[in-house]
Amino acid sequence: MMLSNSSKYALKAVLYLALHTDENNKMMVKDISERINVPKAYIAKLLQELSKRKIISSTKGPKGGFYLNPSNRNETIIQIIEVIDGKKKMESCLLGLEDCDEQKPCPIHRLISPSRSKMIALLETKTINDMAMDLELNKAFLPV
Repeated sequence: MMLSNSSKYALKAVLYLALHTDENNKMMVKDISERINVPKAYIAKLLQELSKRKIISSTKGPKGGFYLNPSNRNETIIQIIEVIDGKKKMESCLLGLEDCDEQKPCPIHRLISPSRSKMIALLETKTINDMAMDLELNKAFLPV
């Protein structure tokens, strides 16, 4: 399983928001775009979708912008990926075959399947807050 560029950008943006925002400190798309080096229109579309699905929060107006509240911080990483890529992407064939599955596996299906299952399980338990804490404690690195 590979993440799409859209999912990668969304994850970077959400983690950036986790480190720099809250209900009293919102961030505009332009600032997020510059910090994570993703075109403004592209990241705006991703953030709007995440906001619509309540993964992140936003408010309109002069003091508006995107931010994370405590509830958003408890969303899991898999939820971000599923909003952006859809559930199927996580289970799609690495060779791009349409009907690859346990009954009709491609040549690398059985090689990848156990690892993919383990990775999905981890992404289902890891929250935005968990990853933000890893970044704050320098247990992980994100160049933003």
